[in-house]
Amino acid sequence: MPGFRRGVPRDPGEDGVSVTETALPPLDPFAGIPDKRYEVKAAELIKPDSGGLLRWRRQATNAPIVQVEDAYITGHLDLRAADLKYLFRFERCRFEQPPDVREASLLGLVFRKCWLPGLKARNLRSRNDVRLIRSVVEVDPDDREIEETTVQRGDDRERGMPNAAVNLTDAVIDGSVVLTRTVISHPRGKAIQADRLHITGALLAYRMVANGEVRIPGLRTGGNVNFSGATLNNPDGFALNGNGLHIGGSLLCEVDNYGPKSQRKRFSANGILYLPSATVDSDIVLREALLKVNQHGPIAVAAWKSKDPYLDPRPALVADRLSVDGNLELSDGLQATGTLRMVNARIGGSLRLAKAEIQVVRGEQAPFYDRALHLDGSEIGGDIEATSLKVHAGQVRMADVKVGGNVLAWDTTFRHAGRDVLSARRTKIAGNLHLTDATVQGTLRLQGVEVGGSLNLYGTKLVEPSVRGSSSFSLDVRTARIGRDLVLTEDKDRPFLAAGGVNLDGAQVARRVDLRGAVLGSLPQHGISLDASDVNADEFLLTPSVPPNGRLVLRRAHCGTLDDNEHFWASAGGIELEDFRYDALKHGLKLDDDRALDHRIALLRQAMDGYRPGPYDQLAATLRASGNEEHASTVLLKKQQFRYEALAQGFKVFGPGVRLWSWLQRSMVGYGYRPVRALGWLLTLLVLGSLWFGLGTDVCVHDPNPLKYAVSGPRCLVNQQDTGMQWNPVLFTADLLVPIVDFGNKSRWYMAGADNWMAAGFTAMGWILATTIAAGVSRMLRRSN
Repeated sequence: MPGFRRGVPRDPGEDGVSVTETALPPLDPFAGIPDKRYEVKAAELIKPDSGGLLRWRRQATNAPIVQVEDAYITGHLDLRAADLKYLFRFERCRFEQPPDVREASLLGLVFRKCWLPGLKARNLRSRNDVRLIRSVVEVDPDDREIEETTVQRGDDRERGMPNAAVNLTDAVIDGSVVLTRTVISHPRGKAIQADRLHITGALLAYRMVANGEVRIPGLRTGGNVNFSGATLNNPDGFALNGNGLHIGGSLLCEVDNYGPKSQRKRFSANGILYLPSATVDSDIVLREALLKVNQHGPIAVAAWKSKDPYLDPRPALVADRLSVDGNLELSDGLQATGTLRMVNARIGGSLRLAKAEIQVVRGEQAPFYDRALHLDGSEIGGDIEATSLKVHAGQVRMADVKVGGNVLAWDTTFRHAGRDVLSARRTKIAGNLHLTDATVQGTLRLQGVEVGGSLNLYGTKLVEPSVRGSSSFSLDVRTARIGRDLVLTEDKDRPFLAAGGVNLDGAQVARRVDLRGAVLGSLPQHGISLDASDVNADEFLLTPSVPPNGRLVLRRAHCGTLDDNEHFWASAGGIELEDFRYDALKHGLKLDDDRALDHRIALLRQAMDGYRPGPYDQLAATLRASGNEEHASTVLLKKQQFRYEALAQGFKVFGPGVRLWSWLQRSMVGYGYRPVRALGWLLTLLVLGSLWFGLGTDVCVHDPNPLKYAVSGPRCLVNQQDTGMQWNPVLFTADLLVPIVDFGNKSRWYMAGADNWMAAGFTAMGWILATTIAAGVSRMLRRSN
């Protein structure tokens, strides 16, 4: 094995070089310019043969490795375009100038514990690993030598060549690239430039420190890309630029647990992680990662300076059109200052955000550009797991997202007061959406979502919602489609609280809408605690723990079963119940429980602002469907009573007459719903009339001119020819009471004085009874139809 180590004798070989010097201690390449005794000229390591080509000694019994240790290599180590079947290994070496292996073809290249002012390896071909382990690559800010082939602008510079400390652009490595514990710094350019780098193995950068952009767009690897424990620092630009890369394994940017627990090291990036159109065949893991972008610093991309409201100008992560076959883990203590943007991404597994914390600066004017998480149009094959996620002063936006599993977000904290803190319009979730025991400042905007299972928000507190001109709510679930239950209930001693109310307008719920123990508030601008217009569900459980502090709207809603309580009907703003239909009451009324019916009618009347016939008809229909016909009639009777009271209030002049007519109908026939009352009144009047007319005597009986009338007992006939008629007070009274029909007694008997007035009164009462009975019969016929 050809080798070179300062201070160790080396036998002469075919190259004719023999070095014997006094033994020196191992070189510390990081301690500055070393002693001259460590110096080795680069020309000594490369000697031309008679043909002018580089030729390295190779012995048949030795491995093809060129190893240099403890050396300060001066001059230009120029292996450019060399085709050498050797593996070069440098250990504890310091280089005066950047090694140049551009367009070279080598067996391998290793730098271990070395200090380099740069590495030029563009178009390198290596049949084995390329390693920079525990080394330092540091470009002198005042040294322009590195720029002779890496400068992008200027007349004295070569255009189109990357300005980077380590340049692996278009290199092909038939092994792995290892950058473990290496520090790479370039104050005026990129730390690493490796556009279109092709690695058959893995890219391993455990605990690497990069001061400057790590640029690897178009990277292709057969294995993992591992930045665990690495520190990437490029605060005004891209910390990692992986546009369009393709990783055959996983992308790992997580905590490195190697060594004692006190030596654990998190992955951190001070700058943008830029991964648009990246493809990862396995997982992306950023557990416990620390991502930071200066929210007041310059915008890295000129196109992001436009007024497009869907841009995120200061993101911590950009992964638009990302494709990952496994899981994407941004969890377990991840801390991000800046937007996590993954628009139109495709995640084959689950998206994990559990115990992550995202912070952005709240925007002050539109467009606000203060999204914390941006997932519009993405597809997640598994779950979104966001348990204990914390979002400070930013919005979680996930419009038109498709989730193949569940959204699990219990014990989360979302803070974006006065704005939409979660916007998930038209999102489709195959399983359940669990946002339980959460603390939310702002509005949950779930308009048009489709949930295959249940939407659970039990124990969640929603406060400080966004305020809009048209409508403002803490929870907006308009036009949602929910395959099972919508649960807005308490969880043990923690109630569901919606300080700005709940909007369910047009939602379709297959089973239950559950508000047991809920606390519903409202905003003064609109005053609505619950808008459930056009909602359809199998069951409504509307039993809040306290009366809602606003109006409840249930227009055109429909449920199979209704469960309610006094707090529901005692809503501060009343209830709009037009065309609200329910088929049954969960706790039906007993047939003999008139008190419960009266109480329900009182609650119903109290809840409505003015007279509305529909709710009474609905209650009556429900009672009739359950076989409680008597209570159904009572409800309809009360409806007519309230109707006439409302009419009387509308007529200033005729109001008393309307009230009298209402009293007569109610007392006589119960507005047609108590027909037995008419028979009772008829019998009563018949008895009274019979007694009045039967006990009295006409004055005509004592008339001195008997030829004027025909006397029949105590009464006189008007027509003397009616000698065959006999006086019967019962038949006479019946003839007076029954209108239209004549029993042959009316107008035939002489009546005078009080008798005449009484006869007229009984006739009038008969007409009143007849008309009220006719009205009641017509109502019954209409009801039957």
